[in-house]
Amino acid sequence: MISLGIESTAHTFGIGIVDDSKKILANVKRMYTTEEGGLIPAKLAEHHVTVCGDVLHEALTEACITIKDVGIVAFSQSPGIGNSLRIGMQAARTLALTHNKPLVGVNHCIAHLEMGRALTSAKDPVLLYASGANTQIIAYDTGKYRIFGETLDLGVGNFLDAFARDLGLGFPGGPHVEKLALASSNLIELPYVVKGMDISLSGIFTNLRGKIKTGKFAPADLCYSAQETVFAMLCEVTERALAHTGKTEVVFGGGVGCNIRLQEMVSRMCAERGAVAYCPPNQFLVDNGAMIAWLGLIEYNAGVMENPDTVQIKPYLRTDQVDVVWR
Repeated sequence: MISLGIESTAHTFGIGIVDDSKKILANVKRMYTTEEGGLIPAKLAEHHVTVCGDVLHEALTEACITIKDVGIVAFSQSPGIGNSLRIGMQAARTLALTHNKPLVGVNHCIAHLEMGRALTSAKDPVLLYASGANTQIIAYDTGKYRIFGETLDLGVGNFLDAFARDLGLGFPGGPHVEKLALASSNLIELPYVVKGMDISLSGIFTNLRGKIKTGKFAPADLCYSAQETVFAMLCEVTERALAHTGKTEVVFGGGVGCNIRLQEMVSRMCAERGAVAYCPPNQFLVDNGAMIAWLGLIEYNAGVMENPDTVQIKPYLRTDQVDVVWR
C-alpha cells in the first residue's frame, strides 16, 4: 500500500510518499524563509497555500504515480501552528474526499521517532527531539511515548532563531549560528539551566541578548558559547533518560539534530556509556512529508482513521497524550 503524507506544522510544507516496504518514493518540500526577522503565521499560511499544488504535483511525478495509486492520505494533525496545520489538513481532507481515500491524522513528534526507527537499526530508542517549538526527550513505555524531559520555555530551535535574529541574521537561524560557531573556540560563560530532567532557555537568551547589546563580544564567540552550553544541557538530560529507562539507543529528530556539533556531543556521550546514537539523513531530521506518510501507514494498519466530515487539527496535543496502539 502507498501512503501520501502532508506536513505543515510550521515553516515547511512537505508531501512525502512511501510504501509499506519502507521505500520512500518521494519527499518534496518548500520552506518559508526570510532574509531578516522571524516567522509570521499569516504569511506562513499564505506560503503553504501558494506552494501546495506545485509540491503535490512534484511529489506524484517524482514517485511516478498518480493520486489513484495512493492508498491512504495522512497529515500532521498535532502539534503545531494553527494557521499552518489548518492548510495541511484541508489539503489532505480535500484529497481524501475527492478521491475516496482513508484519512489519517498523525502526531508530528511521534512521526520523527517512528521515521528514526524506520531508517536506522534502532529498535527501542530514546528520541532527542530538538526542533523549533519542541524540545523533548521521548521514549516508549507502557502504551505511550512518554516525555522524560523537555524545555520549560523556549524550544531550542526557537531559541536559536531568536538569538540569530538579535545578531541580524535571517530565518531559520540555526544554520547561521552553526556556521559562525565554527570560527571560534572561545567559551564565554553562560547560565547552565537543567532542572531535574528539564531544561530552561529563556534565561540564557536574555543573557545573550544583553551581551549582544554591549557590543563587546564577537558574534562567533557568542554562537560557539551558546551551542556548547545548550547542547551540553541536552546531552545531560538525554543521558539521564537513558539511565532512567535502561535503554541503549538514541535517535535524533528535529531540525536542530542536523547540527554536526550536537551530533558529536551526543555520540560521544553514548559511546562513553555503551549506548549507540543513530542519526537519520538530514532531509528526514527536518520537517518532511515522508515521516507523516510512514506514521500514517503504521496507524492505518492498526485501525486508526479520521472522519473527513468532522476532522480537526489539534495544535496543543502533547506527545504523551497519543495512545500508541501499533506497538
